[in-house]
Amino acid sequence: MKKDLAFTRTVADEVPEIYRCYQCLTCTLGCPLAFAMDLYPHEILKYVQLGAKDKVLAASTLWVCASCETCSTRCPQEIEIVKLMDLLRRMAKEEGTVTEKGPKVNDAFLEAIRKKGRVHELSLILDLKRRTGGLFKLDIDEIRLGIEMFRHGKLKLLPTKIRETEAMKRLFARLEEER
Repeated sequence: MKKDLAFTRTVADEVPEIYRCYQCLTCTLGCPLAFAMDLYPHEILKYVQLGAKDKVLAASTLWVCASCETCSTRCPQEIEIVKLMDLLRRMAKEEGTVTEKGPKVNDAFLEAIRKKGRVHELSLILDLKRRTGGLFKLDIDEIRLGIEMFRHGKLKLLPTKIRETEAMKRLFARLEEER
């Protein structure tokens, strides 16, 4: 593993609490998407501390993270892991180490928020399948997971309506203007 301590310092400039992580695993154990990650949240933190820039920026974890803040909320050291993931995504884009599907996951997620104000998981999955060319490819493991999520009330067939979708659209428009 190649060490790049300049990378660690750059990350620490924006998220200084990364040094407080003592690998308690609370972030990973609470993460609803950990099953789909190649590096768990606590591993991302450890590799950042170690200066493993190449390994961190190539991880699909950066793109799988839903920014739900479960990890940050539960962290006993109050590490802003969502802020860290956002920073690492930006760095990966700048470095050109983005996986092919990475930004597509992120873009599909943000587009769902922009249009509806919240994510409807089934619509998100279908949009992601469309974006990655897998719309007509059946994956038995994904089907099983979908059935289990539906059985446990975690996958709704119809999206939940929210009232202030226009406010969300204005927020996204303002963010686009600032870029």
